[in-house]
Amino acid sequence: MKWTCLFLAAFVSLSAAASPSTSAPQTAPAHDRQFWRDIAKNKYALPQGQSAFPLAQELGSSLDSPDPELRDDLAYSTLDVWILYRNYFSSPELISLLESWQSNLRSGIGETSTDAVLKRSFSALCLAILAERDLKSPFLGEARFRNLLENALSYLKDERDLRGFDAVKGWIHATAHTAELLAFLAANPLLKVEDQSRILNAVSERLSSAQQIFTYGEQDRLANTVATIVARKDFDAASFHPWLVNLDQADRKVWNEKPANDFLLKTYQNNSYMLQALAARLYAQPKTAVVSSALDEVAQILRKR
Repeated sequence: MKWTCLFLAAFVSLSAAASPSTSAPQTAPAHDRQFWRDIAKNKYALPQGQSAFPLAQELGSSLDSPDPELRDDLAYSTLDVWILYRNYFSSPELISLLESWQSNLRSGIGETSTDAVLKRSFSALCLAILAERDLKSPFLGEARFRNLLENALSYLKDERDLRGFDAVKGWIHATAHTAELLAFLAANPLLKVEDQSRILNAVSERLSSAQQIFTYGEQDRLANTVATIVARKDFDAASFHPWLVNLDQADRKVWNEKPANDFLLKTYQNNSYMLQALAARLYAQPKTAVVSSALDEVAQILRKR
């Protein structure tokens, strides 16, 4: 009888250890859609009794949602207001979000026509929020800035899903979102002079490697990145001029192909639309001698197209 009792006691003890404790804290369920709608309706005020950072992490988990309201109207829009205008987050919390969203840029990279692109694309857009925030109140520092720049350039080059908009899933827009990120990085004082040519080359490479004509304003977003570089106090005109010349010369090859090369024609159109948008953006900037000179160079190319 004694040994039987000992055996039963041991069995009960092991079973309790193997089973989850009923007193252990349970993971709180995600907030429902109405919770986020109410926040948006209340001008994105933080609900009483709630902490911003765990809510931001929860919102981040919705960046891959195929539901455009949840992903774009609620998750992205709330994060945009909270990060840029409400000062809800400490620097360590912003860095934590930075690291999470950067890792998302490689999630399923190389896939096309799958929902995996949504996490990558909207993570790039949220990283653009952080890059803009750093312009207002720096928190990145040299090392993190450089890492973010490298990741942005790599993502612009490696993304293969270039859809702009889907009637059911809404905006996808990976190229435009990455251009937005690069534009804010291009405005940062931490950007080195030699980085300017790297960004310019990344822009022209994206336009030439797309194998399609962008139809949802991607060329304009990329032009904004270029215009941001031109507006810098340390603008490197010595690299901008040959970049423009090389782009134009490469495009002219399209007219030497008989029959016409569809790939070169698409690149020509992408570059033409980008240059037109660049001219408009430079025209809208204060007319410094540097900006006027860059605008003249772009206009001369456009007159021959």
